[in-house]
Amino acid sequence: MPRRKRFPGGNAFEQVQRQARNLVVALRGEIRVKEAELKRLKEEEAALRRLGGGAAPAARNGRTARVSKTTGRRVDWSAILQQIPKQFKASDIRTVSSVKNKRPSEIFAAITRWIEAGTVKRKTRGVYERI
Repeated sequence: MPRRKRFPGGNAFEQVQRQARNLVVALRGEIRVKEAELKRLKEEEAALRRLGGGAAPAARNGRTARVSKTTGRRVDWSAILQQIPKQFKASDIRTVSSVKNKRPSEIFAAITRWIEAGTVKRKTRGVYERI
């Protein structure tokens, strides 16, 4: 029975394995270099931010926390209802300072809750009345 030919560095599978190992080692080295560069850049950014008078952003799960002063707080919608005229439109709700920057979907959700609770009645399209 004839013998199989042997490749100089082992069989073909072993050669592919060796090449893959070498590539993984090289990639790990590149990743280490990039991570070190990223760390240096983040430190430089933090130093510049401190120099500019701003505090470093609070990080949570690798993301910066951004909560707006007006949109991030809970709103007492029943108190808002008392501050608007007896007959109102959605634009009248925006005149109240605590909901000035709320999204339209939040304002209309509040109106819908008021209607379902029976505190507001819809007169015509876009016009509502407190009961």
